[in-house]
Amino acid sequence: MNWIQVGNLEDIPRQGSRVVNTSTGEIALFRSVDDQVFALNNRCPHKGGPLSQGIVHGTRVTCPLHSWVIDLETGEAVAPDKGCAHRHEVRVAHGALFLEVKDEAQKCKPNL
Repeated sequence: MNWIQVGNLEDIPRQGSRVVNTSTGEIALFRSVDDQVFALNNRCPHKGGPLSQGIVHGTRVTCPLHSWVIDLETGEAVAPDKGCAHRHEVRVAHGALFLEVKDEAQKCKPNL
């Protein structure tokens, strides 16, 4: 695994986001009110809206373009919408944020 440090937890406001540019495109890092951090491609599965500019609530983000709600843990759109913003592994260690760099994002888990 190839992990890179992309900043610190304090760089992302609670219920906010930050964008990291990688060789595979923009990745949005989201911080929940209880300091969980999630990473998704910065494109809504609906029309490609910038998820990083959306509203974070709990472990979800609402796209600013058409109000699609995306689950930050899975990348899946919340029903009745369908689609996926691929997720990336992110870790917090002693306040530092590390993002796993892969050629391809992790595929979304299928809804069961």
